Amino acid sequence: MAVPSDTAKGWIWLSLVVLLLFLGVWALFALTSKTFPSPAAVARESWFFLSRPFYDGGPNDKGIAILTAYSLARLCTGFLAGSVVAILLGVILGLNQTLFKALNPYIQMLKAISPIAWMPLLLYSVKDSGWAALLVVFMASLWPTLANTAFGVSNIKADYLNIANILQMKPLTKVCKVILPAAGPTIVAGLKISMGSAWVAIVPAEALLGSLGLGYFVWNEWNNLSLASVIFAILIIGVVGVLIDNLFSRLAGGLAYVD
Repeated sequence: MAVPSDTAKGWIWLSLVVLLLFLGVWALFALTSKTFPSPAAVARESWFFLSRPFYDGGPNDKGIAILTAYSLARLCTGFLAGSVVAILLGVILGLNQTLFKALNPYIQMLKAISPIAWMPLLLYSVKDSGWAALLVVFMASLWPTLANTAFGVSNIKADYLNIANILQMKPLTKVCKVILPAAGPTIVAGLKISMGSAWVAIVPAEALLGSLGLGYFVWNEWNNLSLASVIFAILIIGVVGVLIDNLFSRLAGGLAYVD
């Protein structure tokens, strides 16, 4: 039975009402605080930055599009490296129950540690803020995918592996054609968690290390005492995060294996 169009679109009106209520409370708070920027002030600041997104005034003076590109490049590089390592190790652990049970407590412990907590050790080790920020993203991407991959591989139906053995598949062929597709939904779920964790981690890493990116922009505007610019940066980070999540959800839906 088809859902009436008025009912199907009801969430749009509800969402707009919530937005208007939020803006109203925000404007009221700004009026009472005297120092907190109003929605109109943030809108003016946003237009200032969005009207010249590719501005380049020197090494530490970039437009918002350029800074976003720095963050996304760092995100993609660290996420890709972390995901490859995590999937490889996860397959190895998932195929060896004894090894998986022995190492799983340590994996769960490391997964619970904030990636930012690794930053002092990473900075001390590599002596370079750019590499340290990249490694923070790597660490954020590693553990959720590793844990999910190992869990997914360890729970593959024995029939799948038995058939692969009967067909005398080579190890690499068995991994690509049997193990990874069978554990696909769990791996994809881990990748999505890792992507979200990496995006959350990259902003404070850039801010604290002074690496060009959205995190650097937030910290720089805070040092300039421009709360309107800080709020604008927060909104940009949120919008980019939502776009990444939606894009990854579509990718995950296309790659998910149906048993």
